[in-house]
Amino acid sequence: MRIAGRRVTAKTVLLYVIVLTVTMVMLMPFAWMLSASLKLSRDVFAFPIEWIPSQPQWQNYVDIWTKIPLALFIYNTSKLTIIVTLLQLLTSSFAAYAFAKLNFPYKNTLFLGYIATIAMPWQVYMVPQFLLMREFGLNNTHLALICLQAFTAFGVFLMRQFYMSIPTELCEAARIDGMNEYQIWARIMLPLSKPALSTLTIFTFVSTWNDFLGPMIYLTKTELKTVQIGLRMFISQYSAEYGLIMAASVVALVPVLVVFLALQRFFVEGIASTGLKG
Repeated sequence: MRIAGRRVTAKTVLLYVIVLTVTMVMLMPFAWMLSASLKLSRDVFAFPIEWIPSQPQWQNYVDIWTKIPLALFIYNTSKLTIIVTLLQLLTSSFAAYAFAKLNFPYKNTLFLGYIATIAMPWQVYMVPQFLLMREFGLNNTHLALICLQAFTAFGVFLMRQFYMSIPTELCEAARIDGMNEYQIWARIMLPLSKPALSTLTIFTFVSTWNDFLGPMIYLTKTELKTVQIGLRMFISQYSAEYGLIMAASVVALVPVLVVFLALQRFFVEGIASTGLKG
């Protein structure tokens, strides 16, 4: 079989069929969520599934803004996500530069000890963290979540692996020219690490935006809650408004998609290049 002068084998066709099938399976939950957001709650779980509702309930997208303070929740989530993302980019890239390009006593031991914390689930130490934040008087404040998420061992590991692929000769030449370590980091390392920074931005943005347990533990006041906590307000003791939950979920998904689509080119490059050396 030939297509546009190229011979297509049965193996290639089978590969494309598998890829398309897997893609459709992965996209199905999102298609179902979008479909359910245009239905009444009693029709959401009807079987067989009506993928295109005969009577779309566009009113769902109006009601989600009036039944709960969704705009406030989105503002709170956006504030937390942007601040945490910026702080993680700053702290992770700064620490990674030290671990990758500077020499100091016990550097590798400190790095391995820091990275080893990735293996410890947050559920193990979330109670001590909560007690610590309570002693500092930071309960029911966004500052508690910001302080706890401003540093990440994964981000340091990701950035260090990328920095290791940058020739050390660049840093040495910059030192000869009179630049200090802060200038080297800001003027040389950061501009060259856009793929890694974009990758870390996506990971941090998605994890912070979708965080449920952290805000659930630290935030009890309605005016401080995030989108993920706010969605629970559509669930009462005896019923749940599933159509509104799905509509609000679609709205909450939009910023994540925008960030990913904006940075996906750098994301792929960062994943491909991270870990080539080190």
